Amino acid sequence: MKDFDHLMSVWQAQPPKEHLSVDEVVKQVKKGIRSFTTRLYWGIVAMIGTVAAAFILMFFMAFKSPATTLGILIILVAMAMYLYIMVRHYHMLNKHDLTQNPTDYLDSLKQYQKDRSRTVSWFYYIYILLLSAGLAMYFVEVLETASVGFKITTYGLTAIWFLFTTFYIKPRMLKNEEEKLNLMIDRLERLQQQFD
Repeated sequence: MKDFDHLMSVWQAQPPKEHLSVDEVVKQVKKGIRSFTTRLYWGIVAMIGTVAAAFILMFFMAFKSPATTLGILIILVAMAMYLYIMVRHYHMLNKHDLTQNPTDYLDSLKQYQKDRSRTVSWFYYIYILLLSAGLAMYFVEVLETASVGFKITTYGLTAIWFLFTTFYIKPRMLKNEEEKLNLMIDRLERLQQQFD
C-alpha cells in the first residue's frame, strides 16, 4: 500500500500537459511563414534586379575577351538557378492555407523543410563555385591594367568573402531557419495531437 501511495503522489505531482490555443498557434505559424515568404520575396526581387544588371552588363558593354563574356554568362546561369530555387520555395510556402486543411499544411511544411535543407546543402556549394569561376573570368579583363597588388587584393577579398559566407553566415542562417521551422512544425503537431 505504501508503494501505491508513493506512486500516486508522483503521478499527481506531474505537471498537467499544456494545451495549446488554436488561435495562438495559427497566429504564430502564420507570422513565421509570412517572415519566410517576405524574405524570399525580397530575395527574388533583388535577384531579378541583379540578373537584369548582369544581363545589361554582358550585352551592352564592349569586352575584348570572350572569357569576360563567358564569366558573366556563368554568373547569370548561377543566379538564374538560384532564382528558380527561391521561386520554387516561395510557391511551396504559399500553396496551402493553414486554415483550410491543417494536416495538408503540416505535411507541406515538412516537405518544404526537407526540400529546403536538401537543396540548400548541395546547391549552395555549386552556386559559390559558379560565381567564383564567373568572377575569376570576369576579373581577367577588368583587372588587366591594374597593379599586381590590386589584383591580389581583389581576388583575395573575393575569396575571403566567399569563405566567410560559406563557413560562417550560411550555417548560422540555416540553423536559425531550421529552428524556426522546427518550432512551427512542433506546435502544429502538438495541436494536431490535442484533437486526435
